[in-house]
Amino acid sequence: MQVRPISAEQHLAYIATRPSVSFLQTPAWGRAKSGWISESLGWFEDEQLVGAGLVLMRKVPRVNKYLAYLPEGPDLDWADEALVSRALTALVDYAKSRGVFQIKMGPHVWVRRWFSETLKDAIAQESATSIGALVPDEENTSGLALLDQLSAHGWRKPTTTESGFGDYQPRFVFQVALEGKSEEELLSSFNQLWRRNIKKADKEGVTVRTGTKDDLSAFHECYVETAKRDHFTARPLPYFNTMWDAMRSEDSKRIAVYLAEHPDHSGAIASTTMTEVGNHAWYSYGASTTAARDLRPSNAIQWAMMRQAAADGCSVYDMRGISDTLDPANHLFGLIQFKLGTGGYAQEYVGEWDYVISPLWAKAFDLYMARR
Repeated sequence: MQVRPISAEQHLAYIATRPSVSFLQTPAWGRAKSGWISESLGWFEDEQLVGAGLVLMRKVPRVNKYLAYLPEGPDLDWADEALVSRALTALVDYAKSRGVFQIKMGPHVWVRRWFSETLKDAIAQESATSIGALVPDEENTSGLALLDQLSAHGWRKPTTTESGFGDYQPRFVFQVALEGKSEEELLSSFNQLWRRNIKKADKEGVTVRTGTKDDLSAFHECYVETAKRDHFTARPLPYFNTMWDAMRSEDSKRIAVYLAEHPDHSGAIASTTMTEVGNHAWYSYGASTTAARDLRPSNAIQWAMMRQAAADGCSVYDMRGISDTLDPANHLFGLIQFKLGTGGYAQEYVGEWDYVISPLWAKAFDLYMARR
């Protein structure tokens, strides 16, 4: 097996044959990430393309040494242990030929799932303070096998968040199954509070619409307010403009912006972005104003996105990252508390893994990024 660069067209043709791959593994995502060198890679066996992925590379100043990152990728048949073994070896060989000192990747393979009722019972009974402490409702045998295989091949899970490497993807996410459900069935799976909030938003005159690139400025105003309120650093508007251009030029479903509005408030009172690849839809960015919170626009806008995802033929609506905490005293508890109301499930992926080719360069780069 060999790994070598492929064109964006080859990469997209491969993606089209798959049920879905992460939106972070599309050529468009590479164009959206300024400051990184992006490249589409193909895994070839007897000249047959058996896998593909997007790699982002960060160069060390003044020398040809690189950190390589495959966010939520690459995409392979991870259930085929023999193929995976050859694919991992080929990736390391290719990385060495490119002057890469460390590879970071996060295969988009789930390991365990917990249904909402299991989580709600644990919270109510105070029987666990973390999701991982609970017996899962479902396990993926190929995901569990992959954990052992990665370790056997010399890959290691990072023990701490490395300074300056801010693009980590969540290991725990919350998802809602859409396949085979009517709107009525989907709504009935929500808890009473969610249904009441959706009804209240509609009764109070909240409307939700999809926007254009021109509406990104309204989204950004709402997003900056949210960042100040929740104490995180907001990305600048040009970041979202670049993302929009890159992703929309690849596929009109790659990104959409939603705006919740009300006649008594100027601008958006809540705004989100959603992306789709194949049968998978992701809620990627979300924001809301404090002044209009009682109108429940966040519930209304999520409901609008779920309905659109279902109409587009998606089988999964992904609400993205959650902490694994079940402790109401933890400041991150609100993430899962809000999402639990949809009646979905928490899902754990294999997470991100590192293969260090040169420990000296890896340590030096981490120190350099920490000082920036």
